[in-house]
Amino acid sequence: MADANIVKRLKEQAFEMRKMIVKLASQADIHIGGDLSMTDMMTAIYMYKMRKDLSDVKWEGRDRFLLSKGHAAACLYFSMAMAGYDELDEIYDTYGKYGSRYGAHPCKKQNPALEMSSGSLGHALALGTGMALAGKLKDEKHYVFVMLGDAECAEGSVWEAALSASHYKLGNLVAFVDRNKMSLSAPTETSVNGMRLEPFADKWAAFGWNVKVIDGHNMEEIVDALDNLPAEDSDVPTVIIGNTVKGKGVDFIENVASWHAGMFNEEQLKAAYESLEKTRQEEL
Repeated sequence: MADANIVKRLKEQAFEMRKMIVKLASQADIHIGGDLSMTDMMTAIYMYKMRKDLSDVKWEGRDRFLLSKGHAAACLYFSMAMAGYDELDEIYDTYGKYGSRYGAHPCKKQNPALEMSSGSLGHALALGTGMALAGKLKDEKHYVFVMLGDAECAEGSVWEAALSASHYKLGNLVAFVDRNKMSLSAPTETSVNGMRLEPFADKWAAFGWNVKVIDGHNMEEIVDALDNLPAEDSDVPTVIIGNTVKGKGVDFIENVASWHAGMFNEEQLKAAYESLEKTRQEEL
Protein backbone atom coordinates (compact mmCIF):
# COMPACT_ATOMS: atom_id res chain seq x y z
CA MET A 1 0.00 0.00 0.00
CA ALA A 2 1.41 3.37 -1.05
CA ASP A 3 2.37 5.70 1.79
CA ALA A 4 -0.36 8.37 2.10
CA ASN A 5 2.06 11.22 2.80
CA ILE A 6 4.20 10.34 -0.21
CA VAL A 7 1.12 10.13 -2.43
CA LYS A 8 -0.12 13.52 -1.22
CA ARG A 9 3.27 15.13 -1.90
CA LEU A 10 3.45 13.65 -5.39
CA LYS A 11 -0.10 14.77 -6.20
CA GLU A 12 0.80 18.33 -5.25
CA GLN A 13 3.96 18.16 -7.34
CA ALA A 14 2.01 16.85 -10.31
CA PHE A 15 -0.44 19.76 -10.08
CA GLU A 16 2.47 22.21 -9.88
CA MET A 17 4.02 20.62 -12.95
CA ARG A 18 0.75 20.96 -14.87
CA LYS A 19 0.71 24.67 -14.01
CA MET A 20 4.25 24.97 -15.37
CA ILE A 21 3.27 23.21 -18.60
CA VAL A 22 0.22 25.45 -18.99
CA LYS A 23 2.33 28.58 -18.41
CA LEU A 24 4.82 27.47 -21.05
CA ALA A 25 1.93 26.90 -23.46
CA SER A 26 1.15 30.62 -23.18
CA GLN A 27 4.69 31.38 -24.41
CA ALA A 28 5.33 28.65 -26.97
CA ASP A 29 3.55 26.13 -29.16
CA ILE A 30 4.05 22.84 -27.29
CA HIS A 31 2.62 19.33 -27.49
CA ILE A 32 0.44 20.06 -24.51
CA GLY A 33 -2.01 17.15 -24.84
CA GLY A 34 0.64 14.48 -24.36
CA ASP A 35 2.57 16.57 -21.83
CA LEU A 36 -0.45 16.70 -19.54
CA SER A 37 -1.44 13.06 -19.99
CA MET A 38 1.88 11.72 -18.72
CA THR A 39 2.48 14.29 -15.94
CA ASP A 40 1.43 12.06 -13.04
CA MET A 41 3.59 9.13 -14.10
CA MET A 42 6.56 11.40 -14.81
CA THR A 43 6.20 13.01 -11.39
CA ALA A 44 6.38 9.63 -9.66
CA ILE A 45 9.31 8.44 -11.77
CA TYR A 46 11.45 11.54 -11.22
CA MET A 47 10.38 12.67 -7.76
CA TYR A 48 9.96 9.26 -6.16
CA LYS A 49 11.59 6.28 -7.84
CA MET A 50 14.65 7.23 -9.88
CA ARG A 51 18.09 6.93 -8.33
CA LYS A 52 20.25 9.87 -9.32
CA ASP A 53 23.21 11.99 -8.28
CA LEU A 54 22.64 15.63 -9.21
CA SER A 55 26.35 16.35 -8.84
CA ASP A 56 27.23 13.63 -11.35
CA VAL A 57 24.63 13.11 -14.07
CA LYS A 58 26.66 10.21 -15.50
CA TRP A 59 27.01 8.32 -12.21
CA GLU A 60 27.14 4.64 -13.15
CA GLY A 61 24.66 3.63 -10.47
CA ARG A 62 21.93 5.97 -11.70
CA ASP A 63 18.62 4.80 -13.11
CA ARG A 64 18.27 5.74 -16.77
CA PHE A 65 15.21 7.46 -18.26
CA LEU A 66 14.42 7.61 -21.99
CA LEU A 67 11.57 9.64 -23.44
CA SER A 68 10.40 7.85 -26.56
CA LYS A 69 7.55 10.30 -27.24
CA GLY A 70 10.05 13.11 -27.65
CA HIS A 71 7.43 15.68 -28.67
CA ALA A 72 6.36 15.74 -24.99
CA ALA A 73 9.66 17.38 -24.09
CA ALA A 74 8.12 20.09 -21.91
CA CYS A 75 6.95 17.56 -19.33
CA LEU A 76 10.40 15.96 -19.30
CA TYR A 77 12.14 19.31 -18.78
CA PHE A 78 9.87 20.29 -15.91
CA SER A 79 10.30 16.85 -14.34
CA MET A 80 14.04 17.33 -14.45
CA ALA A 81 13.77 20.85 -13.05
CA MET A 82 11.55 19.77 -10.16
CA ALA A 83 13.96 16.92 -9.42
CA GLY A 84 16.83 19.43 -9.21
CA TYR A 85 18.63 19.00 -12.52
CA ASP A 86 17.71 22.31 -14.13
CA GLU A 87 16.41 25.85 -13.53
CA LEU A 88 12.81 26.73 -14.29
CA ASP A 89 13.63 30.23 -15.53
CA GLU A 90 15.96 28.86 -18.18
CA ILE A 91 13.21 26.60 -19.51
CA TYR A 92 10.72 29.47 -19.74
CA ASP A 93 13.27 31.86 -21.22
CA THR A 94 14.87 29.61 -23.82
CA TYR A 95 12.45 26.78 -24.73
CA GLY A 96 12.53 26.08 -28.45
CA LYS A 97 15.14 28.73 -29.22
CA TYR A 98 18.26 28.07 -31.28
CA GLY A 99 21.06 26.58 -29.18
CA SER A 100 18.84 26.11 -26.12
CA ARG A 101 19.20 23.06 -23.87
CA TYR A 102 15.42 22.88 -24.10
CA GLY A 103 14.50 22.30 -27.70
CA ALA A 104 11.05 21.31 -28.89
CA HIS A 105 12.47 17.78 -28.87
CA PRO A 106 15.17 16.65 -26.41
CA CYS A 107 18.76 16.87 -27.64
CA LYS A 108 21.48 15.06 -25.69
CA LYS A 109 24.20 17.18 -27.29
CA GLN A 110 22.65 20.33 -25.85
CA ASN A 111 21.69 18.81 -22.49
CA PRO A 112 24.15 16.22 -21.13
CA ALA A 113 21.73 15.16 -18.38
CA LEU A 114 19.63 13.45 -21.05
CA GLU A 115 20.28 9.81 -21.92
CA MET A 116 19.24 10.16 -25.56
CA SER A 117 17.94 12.58 -28.16
CA SER A 118 14.39 11.78 -29.24
CA GLY A 119 11.75 12.93 -31.63
CA SER A 120 11.41 10.21 -34.24
CA LEU A 121 8.98 7.77 -32.66
CA GLY A 122 9.52 4.08 -32.02
CA HIS A 123 13.20 4.22 -31.11
CA ALA A 124 13.63 4.54 -27.33
CA LEU A 125 12.56 1.04 -26.34
CA ALA A 126 15.28 -0.37 -28.59
CA LEU A 127 17.88 1.94 -27.06
CA GLY A 128 16.58 1.12 -23.58
CA THR A 129 16.88 -2.58 -24.35
CA GLY A 130 20.52 -2.05 -25.31
CA MET A 131 21.21 -0.06 -22.14
CA ALA A 132 19.49 -2.66 -19.97
CA LEU A 133 21.42 -5.48 -21.64
CA ALA A 134 24.70 -3.61 -21.08
CA GLY A 135 23.80 -3.14 -17.44
CA LYS A 136 22.99 -6.81 -17.05
CA LEU A 137 26.24 -7.91 -18.72
CA LYS A 138 28.22 -5.61 -16.40
CA ASP A 139 26.26 -6.83 -13.37
CA GLU A 140 25.07 -3.29 -12.60
CA LYS A 141 22.04 -2.74 -10.38
CA HIS A 142 19.94 -0.03 -11.96
CA TYR A 143 16.70 0.32 -13.89
CA VAL A 144 16.18 1.66 -17.39
CA PHE A 145 12.84 3.46 -17.63
CA VAL A 146 11.28 4.20 -21.03
CA MET A 147 8.18 6.36 -21.55
CA LEU A 148 6.31 5.49 -24.73
CA GLY A 149 3.26 6.99 -26.34
CA ASP A 150 0.59 4.48 -27.22
CA ALA A 151 0.23 5.51 -30.87
CA GLU A 152 3.94 4.91 -31.48
CA CYS A 153 3.36 1.30 -30.45
CA ALA A 154 2.12 0.78 -34.01
CA GLU A 155 5.82 0.90 -34.95
CA GLY A 156 7.40 -2.48 -35.65
CA SER A 157 10.62 -1.42 -33.95
CA VAL A 158 8.78 -1.26 -30.62
CA TRP A 159 7.78 -4.91 -30.86
CA GLU A 160 11.19 -6.05 -32.07
CA ALA A 161 12.67 -4.38 -28.97
CA ALA A 162 9.98 -5.94 -26.77
CA LEU A 163 10.80 -9.39 -28.13
CA SER A 164 14.53 -8.80 -27.61
CA ALA A 165 14.07 -7.59 -24.02
CA SER A 166 12.17 -10.73 -23.13
CA HIS A 167 14.69 -12.96 -24.92
CA TYR A 168 17.61 -11.45 -23.02
CA LYS A 169 15.73 -11.60 -19.69
CA LEU A 170 16.00 -7.89 -18.97
CA GLY A 171 14.22 -7.51 -15.66
CA ASN A 172 15.96 -4.15 -15.25
CA LEU A 173 13.93 -2.68 -18.13
CA VAL A 174 10.67 -0.90 -17.27
CA ALA A 175 8.45 0.55 -20.00
CA PHE A 176 5.68 3.00 -19.24
CA VAL A 177 3.00 3.52 -21.88
CA ASP A 178 1.02 6.76 -21.81
CA ARG A 179 -2.21 5.10 -22.96
CA ASN A 180 -4.30 8.18 -23.72
CA LYS A 181 -5.83 6.35 -26.70
CA MET A 182 -5.19 9.28 -29.05
CA SER A 183 -2.79 9.58 -31.93
CA LEU A 184 -1.88 12.92 -33.50
CA SER A 185 -5.28 13.32 -35.13
CA ALA A 186 -7.61 10.48 -34.13
CA PRO A 187 -8.31 7.81 -31.51
CA THR A 188 -5.90 4.88 -31.70
CA GLU A 189 -8.68 2.32 -32.01
CA THR A 190 -10.33 3.73 -35.15
CA SER A 191 -9.62 2.81 -38.72
CA VAL A 192 -8.55 6.43 -39.30
CA ASN A 193 -5.41 5.74 -37.27
CA GLY A 194 -4.70 2.71 -39.42
CA MET A 195 -3.31 0.34 -36.77
CA ARG A 196 -5.45 -0.61 -33.78
CA LEU A 197 -3.61 -1.65 -30.61
CA GLU A 198 -6.12 -3.69 -28.64
CA PRO A 199 -5.86 -6.18 -27.04
CA PHE A 200 -2.89 -4.09 -25.94
CA ALA A 201 -1.97 -5.64 -22.59
CA ASP A 202 -2.32 -9.13 -24.03
CA LYS A 203 0.20 -8.30 -26.74
CA TRP A 204 2.85 -7.35 -24.19
CA ALA A 205 2.12 -10.46 -22.16
CA ALA A 206 2.43 -12.60 -25.30
CA PHE A 207 5.87 -11.08 -25.85
CA GLY A 208 6.94 -12.31 -22.43
CA TRP A 209 6.57 -9.13 -20.37
CA ASN A 210 5.28 -8.62 -16.84
CA VAL A 211 2.22 -6.40 -17.47
CA LYS A 212 0.60 -3.96 -15.05
CA VAL A 213 -2.41 -1.89 -16.14
CA ILE A 214 -3.16 1.14 -13.99
CA ASP A 215 -5.01 4.43 -13.93
CA GLY A 216 -2.20 6.72 -15.07
CA HIS A 217 -3.67 9.61 -13.09
CA ASN A 218 -4.11 7.71 -9.82
CA MET A 219 -0.97 8.41 -7.82
CA GLU A 220 -1.61 5.55 -5.39
CA GLU A 221 -1.68 3.07 -8.27
CA ILE A 222 1.42 4.58 -9.88
CA VAL A 223 3.41 4.43 -6.62
CA ASP A 224 2.21 0.87 -5.93
CA ALA A 225 3.35 -0.18 -9.41
CA LEU A 226 6.78 1.34 -8.82
CA ASP A 227 7.04 -0.14 -5.33
CA ASN A 228 6.33 -3.61 -6.68
CA LEU A 229 8.75 -3.71 -9.59
CA PRO A 230 10.78 -6.90 -9.86
CA ALA A 231 14.39 -6.56 -8.74
CA GLU A 232 16.87 -5.13 -11.23
CA ASP A 233 18.57 -8.52 -11.57
CA SER A 234 15.31 -10.36 -12.31
CA ASP A 235 14.58 -11.96 -15.68
CA VAL A 236 11.29 -10.49 -16.91
CA PRO A 237 10.91 -6.91 -18.24
CA THR A 238 7.94 -4.92 -16.98
CA VAL A 239 5.48 -2.70 -18.82
CA ILE A 240 3.19 -0.36 -16.89
CA ILE A 241 0.28 0.69 -19.07
CA GLY A 242 -1.18 3.90 -17.67
CA ASN A 243 -4.68 4.65 -18.90
CA THR A 244 -4.72 8.43 -19.23
CA VAL A 245 -6.62 11.40 -20.65
CA LYS A 246 -4.94 13.53 -23.28
CA GLY A 247 -4.82 17.10 -21.97
CA LYS A 248 -5.63 15.95 -18.42
CA GLY A 249 -6.62 18.74 -16.05
CA VAL A 250 -7.54 21.37 -18.64
CA ASP A 251 -11.16 20.56 -19.37
CA PHE A 252 -11.56 22.35 -22.71
CA ILE A 253 -8.66 20.45 -24.33
CA GLU A 254 -9.18 16.98 -22.83
CA ASN A 255 -9.37 14.35 -25.60
CA VAL A 256 -9.61 17.06 -28.25
CA ALA A 257 -7.48 15.98 -31.20
CA SER A 258 -6.78 19.54 -32.32
CA TRP A 259 -5.01 20.15 -29.00
CA HIS A 260 -2.35 17.55 -29.68
CA ALA A 261 -0.23 20.68 -29.83
CA GLY A 262 -1.01 24.33 -29.44
CA MET A 263 -0.52 27.63 -27.67
CA PHE A 264 -2.85 29.42 -25.25
CA ASN A 265 -3.96 33.01 -25.63
CA GLU A 266 -4.55 35.10 -22.50
CA GLU A 267 -8.18 34.05 -22.14
CA GLN A 268 -7.38 30.37 -22.62
CA LEU A 269 -4.54 30.59 -20.11
CA LYS A 270 -6.89 31.98 -17.48
CA ALA A 271 -9.42 29.23 -18.20
CA ALA A 272 -6.70 26.57 -18.04
CA TYR A 273 -5.53 27.73 -14.61
CA GLU A 274 -9.12 27.76 -13.36
CA SER A 275 -9.67 24.22 -14.64
CA LEU A 276 -6.47 22.99 -12.95
CA GLU A 277 -7.47 24.57 -9.65
CA LYS A 278 -10.93 22.99 -9.84
CA THR A 279 -9.32 19.61 -10.45
CA ARG A 280 -6.94 20.17 -7.52
CA GLN A 281 -9.85 20.89 -5.18
CA GLU A 282 -11.69 17.76 -6.35
CA GLU A 283 -8.77 15.34 -6.17
CA LEU A 284 -6.71 16.46 -3.17
